[in-house]
Formats: sequence, structure tokens, C-alpha cells
Amino acid sequence: MTTRRDFLKKGGLLLAAAAMNATPLKKLLANTEGYKSKRPPLADRKFTSRAVEELIATTKQRLKDPKLAWMFENCFPNTLDTTVDFRVENGKPDTFVITGDINAMWLRDSAAQVWPYVPLCTKDEQLKLLLAGVINRQTRCILLDPYANSFTRDEKPSEWASDITRMKPGIHERKWEIDSLCYPVRLAHHYWKTTGDASVFDAEWREAARLILTTFREQQRKDGHGPYTFMRRTERQLDTVCNDGHGHPIRPVGMIVSAFRPSDDATTFGFLVPSNLFAVASLRQIAELSARVTRDAILAKQCNELADEVQTAINQHAIVNHPTRGRVYAYEVDGFGNAYLTDDANIPSLLSLPYLGAASPSDPVYRATRELVWSDHNPYFFKGKAAEGIGGPHIGHDMIWPMSIIARAMTSNDPAEIIRSIRVLRDTDADTGFMHESFHKDDPSKFTRRWFAWANTLFGELILKHAELLAS
Repeated sequence: MTTRRDFLKKGGLLLAAAAMNATPLKKLLANTEGYKSKRPPLADRKFTSRAVEELIATTKQRLKDPKLAWMFENCFPNTLDTTVDFRVENGKPDTFVITGDINAMWLRDSAAQVWPYVPLCTKDEQLKLLLAGVINRQTRCILLDPYANSFTRDEKPSEWASDITRMKPGIHERKWEIDSLCYPVRLAHHYWKTTGDASVFDAEWREAARLILTTFREQQRKDGHGPYTFMRRTERQLDTVCNDGHGHPIRPVGMIVSAFRPSDDATTFGFLVPSNLFAVASLRQIAELSARVTRDAILAKQCNELADEVQTAINQHAIVNHPTRGRVYAYEVDGFGNAYLTDDANIPSLLSLPYLGAASPSDPVYRATRELVWSDHNPYFFKGKAAEGIGGPHIGHDMIWPMSIIARAMTSNDPAEIIRSIRVLRDTDADTGFMHESFHKDDPSKFTRRWFAWANTLFGELILKHAELLAS
């Protein structure tokens, strides 16, 4: 007899329901005319959601461009198709989400990968359980080590076990990145707002929320360097941290130090501005959850106070005068007056701030910053025969990240700019039907990471957001 646990692991309840439904699942999964689906066979998919399949089918019908419809069909379900391991452990849903071609779970990537599915879980109980499982797993990861950015499924030694830092079993990599703690908060808050389900906000989640606050305070570095250090034996400069693992000096002004960027590259100046703005938004979300769900008025007050302090420090130290663009956000500052004027494609980026709820799209400082980073005033803005966009030192010169083009379209209110961005994404997939980490500005066939689920799902989210525009 098949058990409920077996159904949960394979999404079998959904398939059983589909068999009884008037619209056969096979019809929902039909290929886009003229293009062969790149999805795994149904039996090989990690998880199947009927709500997701129905949305794919209806969206494909609305899209006039057959290649775009094909790419949406391939990309939007890629996380569910290929990266999730859904179980029930100790009576709680538990979902481990790998990033794609790296067999580890990043807090950032996993939260971003499942984000677009949250609105659908009100129609799909098994999808809701899977999402609750992601939140539960992320809570466990934070409790294991709030300074780690990625984790293993079990306690097998990581390939980075020799890093000079406090590695523990279950940690894949221990690069301290502010956004690693922000993304789980963003996902949990969105899940609660969408479903009203408070079951994930148990004693462990409350402990993790307090630990996030503690970690942010430690990394304000008001009383010395704090407990975190990181070094790696490597020939790659941005894979290790200078000054015995503490990083470049900062002046404690109220902002939070991030040793690494969301690209997993070391920061130049410790106060990474987009991540600090993201932290402000996350602290407000913890405060709301603490006040309305877990009934922890003290934590709510503390989070709001820290958010106010960080925002004030950002306003005083992270906004600088550019010679041609005026008042803009720097990408990094150190509190001494030094500023790095650039942007990196990985989210959070300066470009992506409104997408994360970390800035208003109409804010004059953001508008000026947006113009700056999408121009040759940004040293990591590249323009070539195939496309223009933002990259970063993680891959290097002349390599554009599709994520930057997606972020531009996500934060735009200009239909022409949105359409242009989507066409570039369509035309730079190297005919694979998927997004990639990066591609060469002159030749999209030169790309990195064939299987990068975060970029794939983010592309699907973009198409959904602008489906009406694309259908017109």
C-alpha cells in the first residue's frame, strides 16, 4: 500500500487528483507547438503541482511568441522539476532545495527559487506543504550557523571543509552575506501574507528570528570585529577575506558589515549598500511577524529600532554625489568616506531594490542610481553585439548576467524597455530554452552554468508579471 509519506515525496496526491479531473494532466503538459519541451519526463520530476501545470498551460496560450512560450514552459517549473527534495521529518514538512548544478542549498537561492510559487499554494495543498518545508529547512540552517550561506543535505564533509573559519557538519560554505538571512524572512513573510498559515512560526523559527537580529547587531561591529572571520587558500582574490579574515577596516556608523556579496565574492568596503537596504526591509518584516503572529513585542520593537538605525546610517553614508548623475546610492561604503560606485548583477543589487521592496521605484535617488548602473559609468556594465547588461567580477569581463536584464524589466514601468529586455533574454539563451549564469556580450553561445535554477525561475516570474503586456 502506498503511504501518505510516499505521496508527499512524489507529489502523488496531485497526480491522483489529475487522473480524476476533467482536464487530463497530459493535456496540460503538452509541448509548445514547434518546440520540444526540455523538461524531465513526468516520472523523473522531483515534484509535480497541478496548480503550476495549469498556470503554465494558460500562460503559454496567452503568449504570442512561440519561443518565449517554450522557454517559459522550460524555466518556470525548473525548480520543482529538478531541485527539490520534499520529505516529512519528525512530523514536519522538510524541503531541501539545491541551486542546480551545485548539490547544496543556498539560503538565498532556495528562497528565490520557490518565491513565484507562493501565490499558487492556496490552490494546492501539497505545494503549500512543500513551501512550508523550505521555511522549516531554512530555519534549521540558520540555527546551525547564521553566518553560513549554503548547506548540505546531511553531515557529509563539504568540499570547503578546509576553509579557515568555524566549519561544522552540515555547512557547505561559510561566507557571511547579509542577504542570506534576509531571503528566508522575505519568503516566510510572503508565505504568511498569502496563506495565513502560522504553523511555520514555531519555537525554532522564533529562535532563528532572534538570532538574525543578534547577527546583524554583531556585524555593526560597534565593539570590535565580532565573532566572524573567513579565509581560504585560493588563487582567486575574491574567494578570501583580507586582514586575517576580518576584511577592510570600517568605521562603525550603524550599517551592517557583509563580508561577501550575493555573488559569493568578497566585498571591497564592508558596508554593502543593497544588502543593508534589504536588511531594513527584512527587519520590518520580522517586526510585523513578531507583533502579529508570535506575539513577541520586545523582538518587534528591537527589530524596528535596528531598522531605523540602519536606514539613518544609509541616508548619511551611502548616498553620494556623482559628477553626472547627482545623488546616487554607492554599492559599497566603509564609513570613512570611501565609496565604490558600481553594481553587481546578483540580487540584491542596486538595480533590483524595488523588486525586493527595499526602495521605491519613484525615489529620485533610486532613479538616478538606476541610470548610473545601466551605463558605462558602471565598470561592470557591458555592451556588445548580442546584448547589454550588468555582470560582475565573479565571472569577469564582458560576461553579462541574464539576472541583470531580468531585474531591469522587473523594476521598469516602461513597456518598451520591458519588451526589449524580454526579447534580449529570448535571443541570448543559446537555443537551450533556459537562462544561464552569464553569457558573452558578443556571443551567447559562450555561457556559464547550463543548470541554474534561480535564473530560470526568476525568468518565469518575469514572464508571469508581464504576461498581459506580452499577450497584447
